[in-house]
Amino acid sequence: MRRSLAVIGSLLAGATFYLLFWPVPIDPVAWDAPVNQGLVDPFGPDNRLGRARAIDLGLHDGPEDVTSGHDGLLYATTKAGLILQIDGYGNVREFADVGGRALGIETDADGSFVVANAYAGLQRISRDGYVESLLSEIDGQPLVYADDLAIADDGTIYFSEASTKFGAQESAGTYEGSLLDIIEHGGHGQIISYHPDAGQARLIIDGLQFANGVAISDDQSYLLVAETGSYRILKHWLLGPRAGKTDVLIDNLPAFPDNINNGLNGNFWVGLVAPRVKVLDALSDKPFLRKVVQRLPASVRPKAEPYSHVILIDGDGTVLMNLQDPDAKYPSMTGVYETSNSLFMTRLFGNELPVLDKDDL
Repeated sequence: MRRSLAVIGSLLAGATFYLLFWPVPIDPVAWDAPVNQGLVDPFGPDNRLGRARAIDLGLHDGPEDVTSGHDGLLYATTKAGLILQIDGYGNVREFADVGGRALGIETDADGSFVVANAYAGLQRISRDGYVESLLSEIDGQPLVYADDLAIADDGTIYFSEASTKFGAQESAGTYEGSLLDIIEHGGHGQIISYHPDAGQARLIIDGLQFANGVAISDDQSYLLVAETGSYRILKHWLLGPRAGKTDVLIDNLPAFPDNINNGLNGNFWVGLVAPRVKVLDALSDKPFLRKVVQRLPASVRPKAEPYSHVILIDGDGTVLMNLQDPDAKYPSMTGVYETSNSLFMTRLFGNELPVLDKDDL
């Protein structure tokens, strides 16, 4: 009996030492998370996303972003670094292989595509599928988590580096890197402008809590940026009397914002990839306990619940449309690509690309 008690005591002491002192990659920063109001106006409960059908992508997983080519076909990024071409009948073929983890994709004026690759930086794909590197480092520092991008009329590429500390590849994946950056809340995200012709990259916003979606207004006067770790959308002015300044456009979202895509009529679609996690909000001002949580087995750490949620906003932050599916038939929606007839919902995980016909709204 005495020996058994000694063994139990040793195990408890070891477990306590592990939970309190074992090294972890994060160094959490205290902050005050805003009180989550939940799904209240203008984010009240809705079920219209449940009407979506899906394009089967076969073995291809994680269609994070979608754009339209000059040929009228859709092009989607995937977790394996393959760019898929999708025709109007839902036929899917492999168009290009950029390697790494392809996240954001946009169509340039000449018909080529620019990809934000979390492992490789910015890449360009010609119309016939040839891949070349555009930007992989800045001032000798490699890009470690290129996330989303927008292309201005003058060719300038604005893109987010989600985290400069928790690189996607070093963290064993984009999702894993995002969890580390968000739980630390250390302000490692940034927005960079890059003009390929001039070959010049410039930091325009830093200190962001997981910099994510980026979109530019139709009149080119401002950027919208999703700051995932702070549950908000920022508006950064490019022109006018506030040029160079950044405002908070929407604060205290009920979920984690992901991609921002230009919609029709000068509006913007925002993907709310997952609801906020109560435990993380409760521990926002308790950095030591966040370290303890990080030491727990991954299987028992707090997790976001599956949900499907996207919103349409205007440039003033007014929510124009709020689409949800509580049953999360297609969870982890990162954003929306809008055409004249349909909404294509992109996803963090899964081998289906949901489509909602506007006639079904």
